[in-house]
This record gives sequence, structure tokens and C-alpha cells, in this order.
Amino acid sequence: MPTYRKWFYPYISRYDPCPPLTPVAYETPVQLYLGFQPPGMQQFSPVQALSRGTLWVGLYTPYTNPYLKTNEGT
Repeated sequence: MPTYRKWFYPYISRYDPCPPLTPVAYETPVQLYLGFQPPGMQQFSPVQALSRGTLWVGLYTPYTNPYLKTNEGT
């Protein structure tokens, strides 16, 4: 199963004017891992599709902030 969120560590110079944000997160689109659209792919209703930004359930990935700390497990 592919992971849609990737992380990288940018080069940090001692001459940077601002403290860097490390590591940096970015998200890859689901279409990169889908290939051809399979026939009969499940669809959202028109109202749900407008609110989610896609018609197909398989292409929907909700955004979660990777920099928020959660208190899970404590």
C-alpha cells in the first residue's frame, strides 16, 4: 500500500535567516498510484463530490495536518 505523505529534510545552512521547518511534509496525489481507472469505480453523490473535490471515492484523501502533535498513547 503506498503512502501518500512523504517527508524530506532540506539542507540547512548556518546562514539561513529563519529557523528551518524540519522535516518538511508533502503529499503525493492518489492518481500516481492508481494507473488506469477501473470500470465501475464507486462514486460519491453530487453534493458529496462537490464538498470533497472529487467524484470518485478511491481518489479522495482528506488532508490532515502533519505538524500537529496528538496526545495519542499518553
